[in-house]
Amino acid sequence: MPGPNSRAGSPSAPSGSAPSSRCSPTRTSTRSWSTARGRCSSNAGVGSRTAPCSSPGDADLRHAIERILAPLGRRVDEASPMCDARLPDGSRVNVVIPPLALDGPVLTIRRFRRRGFSPEELVTAGTWSPPLHDLLRAAIAARLNVLVSGGTGSGKTTTLNALSAFIPEGERIVTIEDAAELRLQQPHVVRLEARPASLEGRGEVTVRTLVRNALRMRPDRIIVGEVRGAEALDMLSAMSSGHDGSLGTVHAGSPEEALRRVETLALMADLGLPHAAIREQVAGALDLVVHQARQADGSRRVVAVGEVVRVGGAPAVRELYRLRDGRPVWRAPQREALTRRLEEA
Repeated sequence: MPGPNSRAGSPSAPSGSAPSSRCSPTRTSTRSWSTARGRCSSNAGVGSRTAPCSSPGDADLRHAIERILAPLGRRVDEASPMCDARLPDGSRVNVVIPPLALDGPVLTIRRFRRRGFSPEELVTAGTWSPPLHDLLRAAIAARLNVLVSGGTGSGKTTTLNALSAFIPEGERIVTIEDAAELRLQQPHVVRLEARPASLEGRGEVTVRTLVRNALRMRPDRIIVGEVRGAEALDMLSAMSSGHDGSLGTVHAGSPEEALRRVETLALMADLGLPHAAIREQVAGALDLVVHQARQADGSRRVVAVGEVVRVGGAPAVRELYRLRDGRPVWRAPQREALTRRLEEA
């Protein structure tokens, strides 16, 4: 678990300054967390592994937390008992301390692969089927606006990263994230990351501000790592105003819920727009919704792909692909323009 004196990405830390290296994130584990009760748990995608660790009490864990956060310019105390930060190697750190954490301080580290999964690796892993791979490749090549939806830990960012591999190298891409996780391989990538307010409450730069600024950077495509707030309206505006082929993710339990959530988030912009206008914006901006889910055995799979259509003046999802009882079910697109663009790609 990296400390201020350890190299970024190193899984170990000085003895006594952090939980045991047995519980530190490795190349195969994506999450690691420790509690003050001397127990560590790590998660490599299939269940959790719990083992004793060398952090026997609150004082040692609090000391480790302070050593991790201090170089990042962050801190936690009773007045601000939660903190979310990013380590130099890209790992995400989350801290919750009493009085919010009833059983003692909790330190969570999410470590990501240095290189994202390629589309071919996702096919091998069973996340995508070969025909689904071809559909998604054609969708990106045809510059369709794609929204990836799914629950927490379903692999949305992994799929978004793999989809970006289909973008031609000659295009200029601007990525916008709350915390940088994407690993794009193209040469013309501009990475933007939101910034929280300082300890004095100054200097905050939101994802919405970055999306609006990205429009002035002449991007060919805009990728929003995760849509969580009012930036949804600016993303929709960008998608419908010449930035075809843009991508984003949103937390949702189904493709239909993903559209409703984007509508709700766009209304948070508080511009007084009628709900009907927001719905029209959603229907006109988005082309495909790719829904991913985590299965009971821990595997992640794309379980549905739908085209966005208008029904009664509101956006709706018409399934093109659905995984039912482990078997794929396919339908042809309803929109002739979408069919033509996919065929030409």
